[in-house]
Amino acid sequence: MKKIALYPGTFDPITNGHYDIIERALNLFDELIIAVAISTDKKPMFTLQERIHMTKEAVKNLKNVTVLGFDNLTVELAKTHNANVLIRGLRAVSDFEYELQLGYLNNSLDKSIETVYLMPKLQHAFISSSSVRNLLKFNAKTDHLLPKDVQNIIGKMNSCTLQ
Repeated sequence: MKKIALYPGTFDPITNGHYDIIERALNLFDELIIAVAISTDKKPMFTLQERIHMTKEAVKNLKNVTVLGFDNLTVELAKTHNANVLIRGLRAVSDFEYELQLGYLNNSLDKSIETVYLMPKLQHAFISSSSVRNLLKFNAKTDHLLPKDVQNIIGKMNSCTLQ
């Protein structure tokens, strides 16, 4: 029986920290589904379609990875795709309280769903999508924070808006 994990998030945009978590999860599970949330309450910088496209480009060379968008409960999506593990990244203690509560909530909705917390490598621990978005607003350098394909997509988007 395949071990399938679901990695949900807004990925606005996907960062090197996310990519590191993806690689680590692939070492633990047979299949990984990256679920890009519509996330209307966060007011994303990029549309759902743009975030899905960037995520697909970032992971295009990885095997056993599927990227999809979603707008329902994470545990429902996991059940639909036969995933019984949710992957969550932890960068710092500040992430832990929120993630712990979310893990308990998901488990209360479906006892068969486990949450696995993975820490990114130290060099990626400071990266957050919100800090990347702030840098992008000021046209600051972000190539050390984003997968190359994502940086290229954002660069093309910026050059289109400047013309």
